[in-house]
Amino acid sequence: MSRRLELHKKLIDLLGSPNVYFQPPENKKIKYPGIIYKRNLEDAKYADDSLYNHTMGYMVTVIDSNPDSEIPDKIRSLPLTSFNRHYTADNLNHDVFNVYY
Repeated sequence: MSRRLELHKKLIDLLGSPNVYFQPPENKKIKYPGIIYKRNLEDAKYADDSLYNHTMGYMVTVIDSNPDSEIPDKIRSLPLTSFNRHYTADNLNHDVFNVYY
């Protein structure tokens, strides 16, 4: 199983529902609370001008109508995760994280 699919399964487990979407198209109907994630970053280590270690990074956005949702705390518990920002749009709370997985 690819690392991205492992992350997808982990996000479903943390959310407790299948409302996890990888790079959904604009016309995709999203169910809330939900998680949207996409490839965003990459941590690459080089030695002797050659790549020797590489970890893919993802921008993970938790979307929930509840401003006191516990879901962001669950995402924060993932290793190599950092909080990026919080914003509201369309009466929904968005918590954005950078996750290396």
